[in-house]
Amino acid sequence: MKLGDMATYINGYAFKPSDWTNEGLPIIRIQDLTGSSYQLNYYKGRYPEKIRIDNGDVLISWSASLGVFIWNKGEALLNQHIFKVIFDKIEVDKQYFVYAVRYNLNHMMSKMHGATMKHIVKKDFDNIDVPCPSIKMQEEIAKKILIIDKIIDTRKRQLLELDNLIKSRFTEMFGDISREEYKYKTRKLGDVANVGSSHRVFTNEFVEHGIPFYRGTEIGELANHQTPANPYYISKEHYARLISNGTKPKIGDLLLPSICNKGQVWMVDTNAPFYYKDGRVLCVSADRGLYNTKYLQYYMKMKTEIEYPKLGSGSTFAEFKLFLLKDFDILTPPQSVQNQFSDFVEKTDKLKLHIDFSSKINFIMKT
Repeated sequence: MKLGDMATYINGYAFKPSDWTNEGLPIIRIQDLTGSSYQLNYYKGRYPEKIRIDNGDVLISWSASLGVFIWNKGEALLNQHIFKVIFDKIEVDKQYFVYAVRYNLNHMMSKMHGATMKHIVKKDFDNIDVPCPSIKMQEEIAKKILIIDKIIDTRKRQLLELDNLIKSRFTEMFGDISREEYKYKTRKLGDVANVGSSHRVFTNEFVEHGIPFYRGTEIGELANHQTPANPYYISKEHYARLISNGTKPKIGDLLLPSICNKGQVWMVDTNAPFYYKDGRVLCVSADRGLYNTKYLQYYMKMKTEIEYPKLGSGSTFAEFKLFLLKDFDILTPPQSVQNQFSDFVEKTDKLKLHIDFSSKINFIMKT
């Protein structure tokens, strides 16, 4: 069935800053749903009953960041760009509906419009097709997927615990980065590493196939051990010209997006050819006589997570510049100590891979 034939979708109200108060019902925005923010504003005046939400309501964000959610944080009011789903047309299992819409999010993204804020228009949303079996089948499908979700959540918690173990081990060996309470001396990154970027590549120079060209998005995916989903490409001839004066990263070099807000630092681990976007991706090639690159990668992950929130937003978004990276204080313990930490991280990473593999096996078995 088409989404428009399954339910009614109520858009939120366009609250203005002048409507905000310090008491009343919280006003829910898209960023409050996605978890990127939760700094609530409130409203105490009269409001249309249709924009009030409560636990169990299904909400769909249709602008900027597409998503579908079951609300569980109590009574609130809905801001614009979010649909509240009213199941008044056919019998639908809520949890099944959430999974069905979530499955179609990529298809919805292909229909988004807008130069400044991407969004999906109502008629395109209503015309999205989703499978609509009997209510009994919906309930059975939702129950099975919930089991898989619980397995995935368990694995995520295990992986988070291992990440926390590495952080704890780092603090034990080297000190507290967040408080700059170090057990060893520090040096400026610009004094112990080449910190730079690439030559500019223009959009009209991309080709359909060739050498992968990575932006910040792809570097983030690589940092998370994922194969880039949609890289651009440049020709082999163009690539050869670009790297002719030594701008090709080497194995062990670190690449990070200029918007490095989640510690997405990739240590180059391949000789396969690739190139990267100037300005939006930064390259750190450290003195190998001073640093174990695995240790430095982990240090830079933690350091960027701490330093990024301190950046001013600028005209559009906050980002690291070369001069900021060069001024980073880099903890410089003896390499023998760095090597011990690197060995610990490698062993822990192997355990994380085992957990991730186990979750995939469980997923296959359950389906």
